[in-house]
Amino acid sequence: MAQPIWNLESLFAGGSSSLEFAAFVAEAEAGCDALLNELRESGDSAPNAERLSAWTAKLQDALARLKEADSFVACLTAQNVGDKRAVGWTERIQTLSSRYRQASDLFDAKLALAADSDWRSWTADRPDLAAVAFSLNEKRGFAKEKLPPALEAVASELAVDGYHGWGEHYNTIVGRISIPWEEGGETIPLSAGQAANKLDDPSQAVRDVMAAKWEKAWGAQADLGADALNRIAGFRLKLYRLRGWGDPLKEPLAINRMTRRTLDAMWTAVEGSISPLQRYLALKARLLGKMRLGWHDVGAPVASASSRIGYEEAAGLITEAFSRFSPEMAELARTAFTDRWIEAEDRPGKRPGGFCTSFPIGRQSRIFMTYSGTPGNVSTLAHELGHAYHARLVQQLPPLAQEYAMNVAETASTFAEEIVSDALLRRAGSDGEKLALLDERLQRAVAFCMNIRARFLFETRFYARRASGMLEAAELSELMEGAQKEAFGGALGSWHPHFWASKLHFYLTDVPFYNFPYTFGYLFSTGLAAAAEREGPSFGRRYDDLLRDTAAMTVEELALRHLNVRLDEPHFWESAVARAVADVDAFAALCQS
Repeated sequence: MAQPIWNLESLFAGGSSSLEFAAFVAEAEAGCDALLNELRESGDSAPNAERLSAWTAKLQDALARLKEADSFVACLTAQNVGDKRAVGWTERIQTLSSRYRQASDLFDAKLALAADSDWRSWTADRPDLAAVAFSLNEKRGFAKEKLPPALEAVASELAVDGYHGWGEHYNTIVGRISIPWEEGGETIPLSAGQAANKLDDPSQAVRDVMAAKWEKAWGAQADLGADALNRIAGFRLKLYRLRGWGDPLKEPLAINRMTRRTLDAMWTAVEGSISPLQRYLALKARLLGKMRLGWHDVGAPVASASSRIGYEEAAGLITEAFSRFSPEMAELARTAFTDRWIEAEDRPGKRPGGFCTSFPIGRQSRIFMTYSGTPGNVSTLAHELGHAYHARLVQQLPPLAQEYAMNVAETASTFAEEIVSDALLRRAGSDGEKLALLDERLQRAVAFCMNIRARFLFETRFYARRASGMLEAAELSELMEGAQKEAFGGALGSWHPHFWASKLHFYLTDVPFYNFPYTFGYLFSTGLAAAAEREGPSFGRRYDDLLRDTAAMTVEELALRHLNVRLDEPHFWESAVARAVADVDAFAALCQS
C-alpha cells in the first residue's frame, strides 16, 4: 500500500538531529575547504593538465556532497516549518554553498588561465572528461564575465546572511500564516499549505471564503514580504552592476542555457494563446454559474470532477499511464511509491507548494507536496515524478553532467503530466469525465501561458523600478495586479494582488527569475509529445537520450540535435501554443452537449 509519508531515515537517520548527517556535512565542509585552500595557494600561473584533472575530480565530489546535504535540509524545512534545528542547518548549508561557489569561481578562473592550445589538448586527451566537456567550457567562458575571484568570494560570503538570508525569510513569513477555518462545528487553524488546497475546493462558497481569508492573511504579512523582495532584488542589481551586466535577465538566461532571441520568440508565440484561453475561461465561468471567474476559481474543478482520487489510486493511475510510454518510467514510479520517496500527507505545519529534490550520492529523489485528492494534486504528483525520472537518468553521469537547467527540468516534469493526462482522457467513460480531464489540461495551459507570464511581467517591471529605489508593498501589489490583467487579457472578475507576497518562487535566490523556465518546459514538452505521437514507441529511447544531454549543450543545440527544430525562430513555439490550446474546441463541444 502506498503511504503518503516519506522516508528520510534511509538517507540520514535522526532527522534534523541526525548524527550521521552532521558527520556527512562536516566531511563535506572539510573537503570543500581543502579544495578552496588548494586553489587559493596555487598561484597565478596556468595550471598543467594533471592539476586540472585533480581539481575537476575534487570539485565534482564537493558538488555531489553539497547537493546531497542541501536536498536533505530542504526536505526537513518543508515537512515542518517550525523545525528550528532544520533552519539552523539551512544557514550552515548556505555557508557550505558559499564556500563551494568560491571554490568553483576560483576553479573557473584557473580554467580561463589555460592557453587555448593546452585547453584543447587537455579536453581532447581525456576520455573521462567527455561527459563534462561542455560544462567545463561553459565555466571557462563565464569566468571572463565575472569579478575577479577574490571579489566574487567576498560577495558570496556576504550573501549568506544578506541575499540568501532574505530569501530564507520567506519560511519565517509563511510560518506566521495561520488561517482560522470553520469545519465540523469548530474552528481549526490551517497552515498555508492546507489553506491553499481550499482554493481549489469544489464548493464555490469554500473557495470564496478562503480567497478572502488568503488575501487578508498575506496582506497582513505584506510589509515583511516587501522588505525581503526589495533586499533580494537590490543585492542582485548591485552585484550585476559591479560585474558590468546591464540586463537582469543575463544571469537567468545563462543559467538556462538559452538566448534572449529564444525567450522573445517564446513569449511572442504565447500571446497567441490569450484569445482561445479567454474563451475557455468564459465557458468555465458559465459552468460554475458565474459571469466571470475569480482568480481563485481558475483551478476549481468543474461540477462533474468533484469526486476525490485517493492517494493509492493516484499511485496506480500514474504508474499505469507511465507504463504506456516507457517501462523505465513506470519502474521509477513504482520505486518512488514503494520506497516512500513522497511526502504527501495533508497535515498542519508543512510548507505550501511542491518540489522534487535529488540525492546524487544516494541516487534517489524525494518529492514534497500536500495531497488532498484533487485532479490537480494528481497532476502535481505526476509532475514531480517526471523530475525524479530525469534525475535517475543523469545520476549515472558525473556530477557536472547532472547540472541541467530549470527550463529543461520543467520539460521532463510537464511531459510526465502530459502522459498521465493523455492516458486518462483515452479511457474516460463519460462526457463528464472527459470534460473534467479537459478542464484540468486547460488549467495547465492557463497556468503556463497566463499565470507564469504574469509572474514574468511582474518581475521584469519590478526590477526596472527597483533600480531607482525600494518599492512599498502597495506598489508591488499594483504591479502584480497589472501584470495579471495583461497576461489574462482581463478575462477574470477578481485578481490576487498579494500573489507576490505568497509565492515562494519570488524569494528563491539560487535561481533568479524562477518563472519563464516553466513556460519553456511546458511548451517544449508539448513539442516532445507531438514528436512522440508521430514516432510511436521508439521515441521513448530518444526521449531518454535527450534528457541525458540536458546538461551537455544549450537548449537550442538540444532541440536541433534531438528534434531537428530551431528554438530561436517562432515556428516551433507557435505550433506548440496551437497544440496547447487545441483542447478548447473539445471543451466547448462538451459544454454544449
